[in-house]
Amino acid sequence: MKVKGVISEERITLPEMKEHLAQVEAQRHGAEQEMSYELRQSIEHANQLSKTTPSQSRALVDELLTLEKMKPDIAFRIANIMPQSRDELRAIYAKERYTLTGEELDVILELVITHL
Repeated sequence: MKVKGVISEERITLPEMKEHLAQVEAQRHGAEQEMSYELRQSIEHANQLSKTTPSQSRALVDELLTLEKMKPDIAFRIANIMPQSRDELRAIYAKERYTLTGEELDVILELVITHL
């Protein structure tokens, strides 16, 4: 499949992608079309790594964006990975020019735990 151009671009979380890929898979099975290797791998990847529902992941992103020192890229990364420890959070913030205090890390972890 050749991509000729991008029609639109929107950030979505991994659970939302899983839901979208499930719709594509059902549509392909209904039309008896063959799924490409890349599509099959994408579906498998989304199924294995998705840890919550689409609505919960979007709610987490919305709550994370209200916090200070939170960029949209990082909020979506946290919603996709769902880190369980301070070390995992620090790894997400490793490329940033600032570090978070223990209290800020705990606030983020509490938000993640409530959305699991």
